[in-house]
Amino acid sequence: MSDLSVANNTATKAFDVEAIRRDFPILAQEINGKPLVYLDNGASAQKPLAVLDAMDRYYREMHSNVHRGAHTLGDRATAAFEGAREVVRDFLNAPSTKEIIWTRGTTEAINLVANGLAPRLKAGDEILVSHMEHHANIVPWQMLAERTGAKVVPVQVTPEGELDLDSFNSLLTERTRILAVTHVSNVLGTVNPIAPLIEQAKKLGVITLIDGAQAVPHFKPDVQALGCDFYVFSSHKLFGPTGIGVLYGRAQLLEEMPPYQGGGEMIERVSFERTTWNVLPYKFEAGTPAIAEAVGLAAAINYLDGLDRKAMEAAENTLLVRANELIETVPGMEVIGTARHKVPVMSFKIAGLHPSDIGTLLDQQGIAIRTGHHCAMPLMNFYGVPGTARASFAFYNTLEEVEKLFTGLQKIQRLFT
Repeated sequence: MSDLSVANNTATKAFDVEAIRRDFPILAQEINGKPLVYLDNGASAQKPLAVLDAMDRYYREMHSNVHRGAHTLGDRATAAFEGAREVVRDFLNAPSTKEIIWTRGTTEAINLVANGLAPRLKAGDEILVSHMEHHANIVPWQMLAERTGAKVVPVQVTPEGELDLDSFNSLLTERTRILAVTHVSNVLGTVNPIAPLIEQAKKLGVITLIDGAQAVPHFKPDVQALGCDFYVFSSHKLFGPTGIGVLYGRAQLLEEMPPYQGGGEMIERVSFERTTWNVLPYKFEAGTPAIAEAVGLAAAINYLDGLDRKAMEAAENTLLVRANELIETVPGMEVIGTARHKVPVMSFKIAGLHPSDIGTLLDQQGIAIRTGHHCAMPLMNFYGVPGTARASFAFYNTLEEVEKLFTGLQKIQRLFT
């Protein structure tokens, strides 16, 4: 361990991170002759053996198309697929599995909702988002606004990276029809006060969509307690496979929305005179679904449910606390986003260094981070930077890895000075 080492605190000792790391085989490798330090979890998290084994077992023992199969493999696949939907329902505390729609990811889920809400909007209506949104929670609403004559209105953020509640209160008006806001910022790590925002919006009859892509890896949301109309997230950020995501939607709204795509499965009856739609959730699931991926997502959630979630959150917070302590060891380093309530995400810049150079030189030391605008150009413009370097931690990261990051940054700084 480097000279930046620090004794583990109580929360870390109670959480056996070394045992957990053995569940993630990818972490055991070397990159450029150095042990891999994977700090790009905000982009995509690694997968435990439980997920890999579940998907392998599905393909080895039960692969078939789901629903309507008149054979054993079809029954097995359907049971696993619909069982995964129940796991997700429980994870979100949704009232019913008919409110759990499979999508390709968060992006498709938001596009589905934006398309479905088009008949509700007219010229002069407003869609409230925020300056800290991912492009996936901006662009679909802009496209919807162009179709309907509505307007996308951004809520300001403070210099610390928190939602400006005065801005929100002034912009939430009788013209507001939709509130679409992230639960956790992918750039700043800020955890937004979602519940009171939703409560205020509901008083005006505003439909609410929450982007939970960056929230679900760190804590379990409760859609009933939040009171939101829609909640969306992606599997691959939740330690599951790529290619599948989830849309939770309130049943009444889903029933009223038109289908997003046409084809097999989403129909009840087809004739050349008229086609009728299937019941929820299948009305929004055209074509052969990502069956193995649904099984993998369920395995990821079950794996997380087998951990002490409070200890997990405490361990992640310990990583963030230690990272904040070490900032002063890198002269010229500035963190973008210092909200009071954060998940372990650290976006930063270092005077005189380009983010892409930082990322490339850290990779030579086996340390994986992300650089660029992080699909959040409006937020980058707000802070007056073209992009940042971002280290995003997960529960399988260690204090030693945090210290390796800062030792690496010190080496880079010495190289350029």
